Amino acid sequence: MTEQITILHTNDVHSHFENWPRIRRYLADQRQFQQAAGHTVLTVDLGDAVDRAHPLSEATRGQANVQLLNQVGYDAVTIGNNEGLGLTHAELDQLYTQANFEVVLDNLTVAATGQQPAWAKPAKLMTTAKGTRILLLAFTAPFTLTYPLNGWTPASVKDRLPQLLAQYAGQYDVLIVMSHLGINVDRWLAKHYPMIDVIIGSHTHHLLVNGEVKNGVLLAAAGKYGEYVGQINLTIDDAHRVSRSQAKTVATSQLPMVATDAAEIAGWQHQGEQLLSQQVIANVPQQLRPHWHHQSELTALGLKAITSYAGTDLGMLNGGLFMRDLPAGAVNLNDLHTMLPHAMHVIRVSLTGEELWRLIYEMELVRPFLNKFPIRGMGFRGQVFGVIQYQGLRWQATTHRLLVNDRPVDPARTYQIALLDHHLFIPFFPTLNISGKTTILADQLLRTVVGNYLATQYPTQG
Repeated sequence: MTEQITILHTNDVHSHFENWPRIRRYLADQRQFQQAAGHTVLTVDLGDAVDRAHPLSEATRGQANVQLLNQVGYDAVTIGNNEGLGLTHAELDQLYTQANFEVVLDNLTVAATGQQPAWAKPAKLMTTAKGTRILLLAFTAPFTLTYPLNGWTPASVKDRLPQLLAQYAGQYDVLIVMSHLGINVDRWLAKHYPMIDVIIGSHTHHLLVNGEVKNGVLLAAAGKYGEYVGQINLTIDDAHRVSRSQAKTVATSQLPMVATDAAEIAGWQHQGEQLLSQQVIANVPQQLRPHWHHQSELTALGLKAITSYAGTDLGMLNGGLFMRDLPAGAVNLNDLHTMLPHAMHVIRVSLTGEELWRLIYEMELVRPFLNKFPIRGMGFRGQVFGVIQYQGLRWQATTHRLLVNDRPVDPARTYQIALLDHHLFIPFFPTLNISGKTTILADQLLRTVVGNYLATQYPTQG
């Protein structure tokens, strides 16, 4: 007698709470419907549920996101880089203390001990009512540059998966991989590990409307921001093997809203803003306005903040970072958050004068293009890259000369410049990756760096 297993999945919600009420209802309704039809139902989330771009996620360091996940009753959740790198080590250690679901993750260990984090299981084994044994494995994107700075040691799925398959050999009938690794890695896994039944994917925000079959492995993915919810249907034969697999996605925008949704969504926004607004950090004498396409005093202030933090004279920021003005008078954490919602860190890069010249030349070559270039991801939460603005550097376009603190650059001297880690992940400034000796200052996000500088320069009274 055959058995039916239904897997409901979400991924990369990124604190887009405007979609959450409909997602929550759909998952609850589908679970009830599928169970009434005699199906075994599993519900999983693939990570990046938390994004500190939302004020409530920022104010609670993701705890509010976990409370919302608790409303669904997930069978398993894994983490994405926003949980792993957008939170400090201590914040991630505390993130799931109130969770009513299990976190499954194998390829991240505590750097100090080499042990599995206490909040995660390396795998999850389940047995259905009809005796089918399901093994859930989960992997997150192993950012080798940044995870060690946060006290974690990432491992490649290419190293870990063979070890896990050997460890759990003979203990499962159906193998499901929860992947926060991206579509290219998922396809590689399908090519090299045909014993996997299903890979549920995320991280690269890809949408596989009706799934994709590679080498007999079903790949599924539900896009980004909660815009879709995924459903996988497996038919299990008498030998407890998958005889048929099918994937589909449902557009959240096509799901019905109810009268209370708008108030609930607005309430999450208001609560987060209220919590952040209560924390005043500086008293600024004058308003500073941003300008995405022209140099501004606000970007100049940001440059002073990052160079002070990095201990450099030189710096570069792009004007598109600043999403609103810096108000005159009392400045609170909500002002900072709405001005700089990005998940970015400052970096300090050492270059010879010759390499610095080449880096600035690269920036000048793409300056007109980047001024209005729309960009997404890699920590950026704005609209356009915007104008390139320097501190301590001046480019003479007609002669291709670079002045450093008003003196010609010395090709043999070593210079240090403060930038953002975002620039390491975009393809416009290759000298950073080719020649730069980079230190990522991972303990504070950009807005915290700016906030601390403001607090030093313009302290509150009393």
